[in-house]
Amino acid sequence: MSSTVQGGRRRLDASVPPEYDLPTREPRIESARTARLLMWVVFVAWVVGTAGAGTSIIAIGAPGWVERPSAALLTIVFAVGLTHRGGGHMRIWLPITAALAIAAAALETNVLLASAATVSAVLSAVWAVMVTRPADSVVGALREYALALVVALSGTLSVAAWNAPVNYQRFNLLVITVALGLAIALVWNLGAGLHGLGRQNLGILAGVAVLLLAILAYSSFVRSHGSDVLVESFSDLVTWSRETFEGVPRPVEVFIGFPALITGVSMRSKRREGWWVLVFAVIGTAVLTTSLVTPGAFPTYIALSTLYSVVLGLIVGLIVRHYVLRERSARAARAIEPIVRVEPPRFAPLK
Repeated sequence: MSSTVQGGRRRLDASVPPEYDLPTREPRIESARTARLLMWVVFVAWVVGTAGAGTSIIAIGAPGWVERPSAALLTIVFAVGLTHRGGGHMRIWLPITAALAIAAAALETNVLLASAATVSAVLSAVWAVMVTRPADSVVGALREYALALVVALSGTLSVAAWNAPVNYQRFNLLVITVALGLAIALVWNLGAGLHGLGRQNLGILAGVAVLLLAILAYSSFVRSHGSDVLVESFSDLVTWSRETFEGVPRPVEVFIGFPALITGVSMRSKRREGWWVLVFAVIGTAVLTTSLVTPGAFPTYIALSTLYSVVLGLIVGLIVRHYVLRERSARAARAIEPIVRVEPPRFAPLK
């Protein structure tokens, strides 16, 4: 849409409000009052489940039997939230997740507990990113950043409450892999395929992917083939940080996951391809949801490490956001762009 003003330059016409660029399904519940009631029921269930799961790491005198039913309730809430947001079939995914959560809480076998903890971590990590909305300002980006972290932290409490007997490294790798695969499938289903990314956006995605692979490969190489001096240097640095600050920031969250969250929600305000950046944000939320899976983990140490990661990741994310969203030319700066890219409300399906 464009119009030419006599004596002026050709400009984009922002007089017509932008529309959402994907078709969305009709609401399954026609009554607005019933829909609001169900939304409040899910919200109350999320609050109750989070409070109950929190008793697994905070000693308040609550009975021990509260923890796993609360984790089961949270797992069901995550399934409802993510299925609804992604436009999935509730009649399929909700019964499957509910059956697993209830069976794990009732039977408490190792396989069921590990499976329920994995599902809870994956669903909460992906839903934390999918529930965000486009942010065209720094304040809006901070709001979405905080919301995603709160949802992911509730997933952390759910995983801790399951108290599943798992190996941390294998569990962490499994959750990240499955969460990434699920996020890619959802983003692709939203129509944000690789076509139309453009050179700049494709370069950003490739750079983030290369950085991620470099960090993972280097850390694995150092642990397995690094010299004793190098390994001891890293160990001494971690020990010094733990003794001095009582926590250690996690590099994957600081340099990839959390900056991708800030940058992705900001890019979505202008281009649909911002969803692809948010795929990498799932790595940060997935690492966060698995941080308390080990029964021997110290909550204070994990909390401080998360706080340092959140602050440092926010700083890196704001710097990246500044360079990614700035205008590339004076001609682009003179164009009148739409104020914000339109998306459905936060608690409405994206497709």
